Amino acid sequence: MTFQRARTEEQREVRRQAILDVASAMLDEMPVAAVTLNELSRRVGLAKPNVLRYFESREAVLLELLDVFLGEWLTELATELAAGVDQEQPMPVRAEAVAEILSRTLAGRVVMCDLFGAQSGVLEHNVSAEVAARYKRASLGRLTTMTALIRTALPELGDDAVLFSLQAMVLAGALPAYSTPPPSLQQAYDAEPELAQFHLGLKDTLKLGLTATLLGVLPRR
Repeated sequence: MTFQRARTEEQREVRRQAILDVASAMLDEMPVAAVTLNELSRRVGLAKPNVLRYFESREAVLLELLDVFLGEWLTELATELAAGVDQEQPMPVRAEAVAEILSRTLAGRVVMCDLFGAQSGVLEHNVSAEVAARYKRASLGRLTTMTALIRTALPELGDDAVLFSLQAMVLAGALPAYSTPPPSLQQAYDAEPELAQFHLGLKDTLKLGLTATLLGVLPRR
């Protein structure tokens, strides 16, 4: 991929989107830690200083990509919750349905979960205050959207819908590290099956954790 010099705002936006698209493709091949600015620049077909004209760092690219992924997931979640949660059902049944939908849709977006898991420990450490604030403002909007979706399905949660939404995403960000062990660890699990209890399946463990959290914060009547 090669580019002529971007002279218009439209051309600059095409360039920015190309960088995001290439970063997304790289994440399908490698973990977050392996995505470097040098390799991203090479694959995009731009010199590294030119990439830095659009994004101030590798972390800034990945934070913006995470926001894109969250937006796509929330669109899917809205459809799934509308179709999969029967408001006529009792609260525990709806809670289990919400946990099932959340765990299934999150487990289908492992790259997004990996990025979320890397957010506080890695991605927010090499960006300016301006980029950090812009990302957090976007995140606040995503959280508001998610909270509204959860509260619609489970109005009994009330204000606890915010806390549950945050806990759900923290759990989703933490679990992929345990669900996709490196080859050496997988070999150890295969050789000694009793060790495999540390190998946590993403969807099933998410559902268990989210169900327990929901039933813990929902009011008991």
